[in-house]
Amino acid sequence: MANIISCPSGLTGRIRGMKVREERVLADRKLAKSGGQVDELLSACWEELMEAGPYAFAAGKVDWGQVLQGDRFFSLLQVRVHTYGPEYVFAVPCQNAACRARIDWELDLTQLPVRVLSDASRAAFMAGNRFETSLPDAGKRVRFKLLTGEDERRLPQLQRAAPEKLLSSVLAYRVLDVDGVDARDKRRFLEDLSLRDADFLVDEFDAVDCGVDTTLEVECPECLMRQEVELPFDRGFFLPGKQRTTRRRERSTSSPA
Repeated sequence: MANIISCPSGLTGRIRGMKVREERVLADRKLAKSGGQVDELLSACWEELMEAGPYAFAAGKVDWGQVLQGDRFFSLLQVRVHTYGPEYVFAVPCQNAACRARIDWELDLTQLPVRVLSDASRAAFMAGNRFETSLPDAGKRVRFKLLTGEDERRLPQLQRAAPEKLLSSVLAYRVLDVDGVDARDKRRFLEDLSLRDADFLVDEFDAVDCGVDTTLEVECPECLMRQEVELPFDRGFFLPGKQRTTRRRERSTSSPA
């Protein structure tokens, strides 16, 4: 059936679109601050678990804190699609400093590229969520983890605590240990990494993870510059009424008499 989805890891279940009562979740500032909105929305709209994928859920109920970020975001996209349909309309400013025109863009959310969780990554995740790589400059082997819903809720707090050290905060949180480096010295080691090693490590995170590619290429209607933007993901993503009304009005106005 159309409302059965299979996430990038293999987690499969039946979902529904949002109802009016879910507006309470979107408007709850306390939930927004704690990072609990996503869990509340997914728990409300996930109706039946059919296949747990790599997760060990108790009592046949999805624990969204255990679920990988990629699966969570994929599920949110599907909830949005089942609520409003696949069309998503948004606006971004042109990145050309000499232009800065408004770019109105429309896409089909079901056409976004999806990266599935590989068999090797599934096995590593199920064996304790430990992945390993070797840094090219430092020559050290490091172990790291994939992010889950529980991590997703904690990261904003860490980032707010040290906004000037955003990259090192994320690396320190995701890196479990480093060969030859005492746990107490891990943060200092990561802050001393070359940027080449840091970029390499972030690429390694992505290489073994699953999820949805949300980088889009859009074209400015004024200067025709093509540019990459990230899919806007804010309150308007789930409550796009004003955007949809404006879009319909523009289409009506531009229609031939």
